[in-house]
Amino acid sequence: MTPRRTGFKLGRILGITVSLRASWFVMLFLYIIWFAPMFHEALGGSQTTAYLVTVVTVLCLFLALVLHELGHALVARRNDLQVEGIELWALGGVTRTAGATTTPAAQLSIAAAGPLVTLAVAVLAGGLAALIAPHQGLFDFTIGGPQTGPVGVSLKVIAIMNVAVLALNLVPAFPLDGGQIAQALVWWKTGDRNLATRVTGRLGQGLALLLGAAGLYLLSRSREEGLWLMVIAMFVYQGAGAAVVQGSLGQRMQQLTVADVMDREPVTIPAEATLLDAREHYFIPYHVPWFAVVDSARRFLGVVRMERVEAELSAGRPALTVTDALEEDMPVGIGVSQPLESLLRSEAMGRLGGMVAVDADGTLRGVVTLAQVRQALRPAS
Repeated sequence: MTPRRTGFKLGRILGITVSLRASWFVMLFLYIIWFAPMFHEALGGSQTTAYLVTVVTVLCLFLALVLHELGHALVARRNDLQVEGIELWALGGVTRTAGATTTPAAQLSIAAAGPLVTLAVAVLAGGLAALIAPHQGLFDFTIGGPQTGPVGVSLKVIAIMNVAVLALNLVPAFPLDGGQIAQALVWWKTGDRNLATRVTGRLGQGLALLLGAAGLYLLSRSREEGLWLMVIAMFVYQGAGAAVVQGSLGQRMQQLTVADVMDREPVTIPAEATLLDAREHYFIPYHVPWFAVVDSARRFLGVVRMERVEAELSAGRPALTVTDALEEDMPVGIGVSQPLESLLRSEAMGRLGGMVAVDADGTLRGVVTLAQVRQALRPAS
């Protein structure tokens, strides 16, 4: 997984951090340049007024985007997912969460929350615009001229843009919300989350190719909209490709157990070894951060870490046995028949980078590390 990119922190809403990437500021500038002539034509009057209304409208559009992502975030939090924050960038927003949903129902509710918020914003903006200019009708979003006034024109644009965002976002192709909704439905129907991820990923790749072809056609006709479609196509294809790989990896993980990837002949430290022996005969020669400790019958007793050994030696206790320096409150043992997914979700794998495989009697059968897991999954990627 690539490192998370950080941006400018805008603030916190309901305890959720909202941040902006640098590309957001570029898009803000482009939107203002794009909308300003349209507002000036619709409203007449000075350029200053047109630009002021443009800036307010564009900021409201981004606020609607924040509300959209906030819908995802709040429902995710209700489904016991840790929300790491909301990020806005050039082509939209993303809600960062730790972990993943465990049921199709949770996936569906989180994915649908954002579009429902966008629908509510569109209806609210359209309704207010209809109150300001009732003669144009509730669903007549055509910009109405000077008699509508700056507020009415701004509300109409907000309604139009949110309807457009809603329509595009509901296309059943990953990584759009519609794709995630489709993923939840396929998952519910088949019981196979990885299959659902691959299917919606392929749909996303197909959508990206269509958008790219449409963009090339428009560019050949000297239409600047073609460039926007090409950029969107690249974003969609990248996200959809990641979903296809994720689904393939998930399927392979379902087929593998701990026994399939573990080292069956790991180096271990006997329980009677002293800390000085452990450092001189194990840690220094092998250059690893931890070892499994076993008794004479190879029953697994725990793990000892280099940091703990060095600390005890520095404190003048070289004669202590390794059993006196075992890590506490860290479940590092896992059954040899456990699926690989269980291994990757464990706390010890995150902290140690590996776990100890044991049988039903607690006898050590092997050690599995992240490097071995990556090697086992490499063919799928």
